[in-house]
Amino acid sequence: MKGGIINMNEEHQEKEKDVTIKIRKQDLWKYATFIFAALFVISLFWHPFFNGTGTTGPTGNTQQIPPDTTTGPTGNLKVNIEANDPVLGSKNAPITIVEYSDFQCPFCERAYSGAIASFKQSDYFKSGKVNLVYKEFPLNSIHPFAQKAAEAAECANRQGKFWEYHNMLFENQQALDIPSLKSYATKVGLDTTKFNKCLDSGEAKDEVDKEEQQAQTAGGQGTPYFVLINKDGKTQAVSGAVPWSNFESAITALS
Repeated sequence: MKGGIINMNEEHQEKEKDVTIKIRKQDLWKYATFIFAALFVISLFWHPFFNGTGTTGPTGNTQQIPPDTTTGPTGNLKVNIEANDPVLGSKNAPITIVEYSDFQCPFCERAYSGAIASFKQSDYFKSGKVNLVYKEFPLNSIHPFAQKAAEAAECANRQGKFWEYHNMLFENQQALDIPSLKSYATKVGLDTTKFNKCLDSGEAKDEVDKEEQQAQTAGGQGTPYFVLINKDGKTQAVSGAVPWSNFESAITALS
């Protein structure tokens, strides 16, 4: 009997060990599942697609996604408009839209084909009440082709064909490599010898870098970013690829 009791105790202990091991395995899976779930949630907030800083674009590189909102800096913003800045519309317009943009940014292309296209069809533009000034704001950390595209546009500006070249870049956003940039110069009728020298030597780099700094000083944190300014120096910020109606509201506020 004594031996039988010992055997029963040993069998009971073995069953307890087995149950304990099974429970511990189940707990381990629960903990592992919880950890993986937590890491996944954290990754959502850090991943560019979810935090509003980027996604994969037509060139296969990370593209910035600006917020689809007009929320931006308030108060009078510091805006530099210089003699060499390309102007679309009447130079004497009482209100200017200053656009800070990136040729590789897909949302900048959306603004180009959306709100800016609507602007060019509006009475504000046709009557000379509002004009548009373009400033370079390449986001080099996520757009590897943006810097040279911006320099190329500035090289075209030096030959008086900024807007023709600007349009060519946005309409061919999937190809912004150096050979493509040079081919566009031919298509818009630039002096290619001067253009290629300007692009290859980096003659326009300082201008692009200066405008990038101006964009940040004006409150720009992503692209596209716009600041509307009237003759009194009052400003309204518009951020993101928003509808033209958002600009109309800003124009009304400045009129």
